[in-house]
Amino acid sequence: MSATAGQAQSERSLAERLGFKSSQVVQEIGYDDDCADELRASVEAVTGSELVGDDFEDVVDVVLLWWREDDGDLVDGLVDARTSLADGGHIWLLTPKAGREGHVEPSDIDEAAPTAGLTQTSSVSAAKEWSGTRLVAPKARR
Repeated sequence: MSATAGQAQSERSLAERLGFKSSQVVQEIGYDDDCADELRASVEAVTGSELVGDDFEDVVDVVLLWWREDDGDLVDGLVDARTSLADGGHIWLLTPKAGREGHVEPSDIDEAAPTAGLTQTSSVSAAKEWSGTRLVAPKARR
């Protein structure tokens, strides 16, 4: 097995640990040259389809939201990310890790999520340079 194949296998496991499943439609918002291509490729490998862009006009299961400190108002970004999210779907907010350019303070996420109508469920190291925060919309009351 080559090193590349071994790396792909471990990255695929990361995408699975992040909860990605086969056949999910994943929308990517905020992509730029600094994004973790290996994470993107692993998500595509697990889901079996390419990531869709922010111009996608149908519902999606998961949103990958790449966000940096200078990207604007985080609440607005989260509200926009919810627009095409299916019931039961979630957002992975991906931010540069501490000490990296564009780092977003966890307290900023803690404040923005509830304002955008979201609840934080977990935080992980999503890639070498990126942290991931899983956000969900609270279930509707019956």
